[in-house]
Amino acid sequence: MTKEAPPCLDYRALGLICGIEIHQQLDTAHKLFCGCPTRHREVEESNFEFFRYLRPSRSELGEIDRAALEEVLVSRKFLYKSYDSTCLVEADEEPPAEVNPEALEISLVIARLLNIKVVDQMEVMRKMVIDGSNTSGFQRTAYVGADGWIETSAGRVGIGILCLEEEAARIIEDRGDSLVYSLDRLGIPLVEIGTAPDIVSPAHAREVASYLGMILRSTGRVKRGLGTIRQDVNVSIKGGARVEIKGVQALNLVDKVVGLEALRQARLLEIKDELISRGACVDRTVKDVTAIFAQTGSKVLS
Repeated sequence: MTKEAPPCLDYRALGLICGIEIHQQLDTAHKLFCGCPTRHREVEESNFEFFRYLRPSRSELGEIDRAALEEVLVSRKFLYKSYDSTCLVEADEEPPAEVNPEALEISLVIARLLNIKVVDQMEVMRKMVIDGSNTSGFQRTAYVGADGWIETSAGRVGIGILCLEEEAARIIEDRGDSLVYSLDRLGIPLVEIGTAPDIVSPAHAREVASYLGMILRSTGRVKRGLGTIRQDVNVSIKGGARVEIKGVQALNLVDKVVGLEALRQARLLEIKDELISRGACVDRTVKDVTAIFAQTGSKVLS
């Protein structure tokens, strides 16, 4: 990514809409659904491994997720590295225990700091995962509350959601036909915070991200270091499409990412207008290119 800041734009005129999602690991003694410690392990310390294949199953509505079905067709193997500090819960060979009360307490403290309206009864839901990063095939997520807010220099920014969920397994290696994961990270408690689309400029996005990070650190009960916090940024402008930029690790990249994405969409709209002014059109004649790709090794085109 370029280190130069994008040119100054009138973001209000562009109709910039931006929101941020933050995933922050909590510094608890134990994981969210078992008594295993939340410490990092080196892969060389693994004393056991096993593998799984993804199997599609019908939902409560009797439907099969299309993305999961496509992943099954790839027939990719998922290999998991276990340790003396992991247990049968991470391996999905034992039912999860009750929610870690320490993690729940921390999430409620964060909710209070963000003016969140906490639910009367918290339920644990399942979010389908098809990349192998969870041995069960889904992530357990608990909805803590919503309708919060923080004050910023550009006005109040809403906090749309706060969830308590389990961290995914850490990917170690991609072997093409198989993926290798480490189970030391799977199950570490984390909170997911999603803002409302109230951010009005790149500088404002950085301010909001910085403020949320300060609130999380002020509890003294979140993990620090590379990989313990992840930020996803959602950006769109008038006439453009919402784009989610995942894994913005550094705070000083947030404003650059938002500015460059807004600029990219603005330039695409300019290209669209230019093509329309030239009377450009798409040739919709169907052409058979089977012979051209007959010898391809691509699984996408086969």
